[in-house]
Amino acid sequence: MTQARYDGWADWYDDFNAPFADANAAELADILGPGEGMCLDLGCGTGHYLDAIAATGRDVVGLDFSADQLRIARQRRHPLSRADAAHLPFADQTFRTVVAMWISTDVDDFAAVLREAARVLTPGGTFVFWGVHPCFNGPHIERGEDEARIIHRTYREAGWHKESPWWGYNIRRKVGMRHVPLAQFLNAFIAAGLTIEDVREPEEVPVPYAIAIRATRR
Repeated sequence: MTQARYDGWADWYDDFNAPFADANAAELADILGPGEGMCLDLGCGTGHYLDAIAATGRDVVGLDFSADQLRIARQRRHPLSRADAAHLPFADQTFRTVVAMWISTDVDDFAAVLREAARVLTPGGTFVFWGVHPCFNGPHIERGEDEARIIHRTYREAGWHKESPWWGYNIRRKVGMRHVPLAQFLNAFIAAGLTIEDVREPEEVPVPYAIAIRATRR
C-alpha cells in the first residue's frame, strides 16, 4: 500500500465514526478485560478507541498509515506511530496486547497484518479484533428492508471490490472496500499462530454487522 486511503477524509471520518465508537466502547472493554503493560492499537485512525483501551489499565500506543488520521489522533494525547500495519516498526514480543478495530476491509493483506500482530505480541499475549462481519457486511452486501441483507455472488471474490450500484453513500464510496471471505478470515488467525478464545457478534440487531474475536499468541 503506497497511499493512505483515509488521507483527506480524516475530519469527516472523525465525526462519522464517533457515535459508533462510543457505542462499542463498553463491549470492547469487556472482551479485552483488565490488563497491564504495552498495548498496540493497530489501525487507530483518529484515535477513537485509545481512551477506552487505556481505561482497561494498559499503556496504549496508536498506529496508523494515514498521517491525516494521526493529525486528529494527536489531540487524544497518547503515543502514536505512522507505519504500514503489514510492516510494523517494533521488535518481536514488544506488546502484551494488540487491538485491531475495523481494519480487515482497509488493509491489502489481512493475513500479513495478523502475522505482524502476532510477531510483536509476547507469548500468551492477547489479540482482539473487531470489524466487519465477513458474511453479513462488506462490498458484496446490499441492505434490504426490515434489516434484511442481500448477499451478492461476489462473496467469494477476496480483495478489492469495484464500486457497485447497491453501495450507499457512506464510507465505501469514499475510501473503497476490500473483502475477506470467512474461511480466509479465520485461517489468517490460525496461520499467524493465534488461538481463538472468544467470538462475538456485537450489537442487538437481527443480522450482525460486526464480529469481535479475542485470541492469544501460542
